[in-house]
Amino acid sequence: MWLRCGLLVLGVVCIVRRPEAAETYEVRQYLLGDGGNAAVVDDYLQNALLPALSRVGVGPVGVLHPHASDQMGIDAIFVIIPYQDANQVDTVRRALMLDTEYQSAATEYLTTTKKTAAYQRIRSELLVAMDCWPNVTVSDRATSNPDRVFELRLYESSNERLGDLKVDMFNSGEVPIFLDCGIQPIFIGQCILGPQMPSLTYLTTYESEEARLAAWKAFPKHPDWQTLKVVPKYRGTVSHIDKFVLQPKSYSQM
Repeated sequence: MWLRCGLLVLGVVCIVRRPEAAETYEVRQYLLGDGGNAAVVDDYLQNALLPALSRVGVGPVGVLHPHASDQMGIDAIFVIIPYQDANQVDTVRRALMLDTEYQSAATEYLTTTKKTAAYQRIRSELLVAMDCWPNVTVSDRATSNPDRVFELRLYESSNERLGDLKVDMFNSGEVPIFLDCGIQPIFIGQCILGPQMPSLTYLTTYESEEARLAAWKAFPKHPDWQTLKVVPKYRGTVSHIDKFVLQPKSYSQM
């Protein structure tokens, strides 16, 4: 049966408990702007940041950029960093300051000036894992597929009460519908710090762009979604959606 958390268990009823310290996710956008240098950012991420994060046990880290079918029109590199908990965010920051190997590998990136800056700004949000998908999930089979695509969605709500209700809607049955339709979550998190609060953000993956389109065509027709979407308390919980269609960088761990 499908559990509330979206895991499939055949013939067995089980309870998956959320850890006391829920996973925390940073969704970082390197906004390149008109004068950005993607090559410098890529070199920094591939050869400095990801190896340094690996040395302190942080990963898998996703590095994504817009797919040809993306319609948001943003020139950015997206970095998804999973942490054990919120405390680890500052622990890692301090570790990078003391990591001489990281500092050496990041020299070109860290010595850019106002005139030679590799990016316009970094835009980040911090998320806490939701009960419906408590752990980041990346399969070896998926990462070996060069045609895989991702969809990053951010759902804004008009106030905190409605935002919490949208979280409750996910926790109460939306994820099993995703899985039935071929929408595979990587993470699902509620925003605790970011520029578009109150909101939640999730990243899903597909074998190809064609599979992504087919999955989202199936989703609105699913009988369980037809039931869930008309529950009175869930009406009007989302006021705006940002949807990014992304593909992985060659060195992405997702």
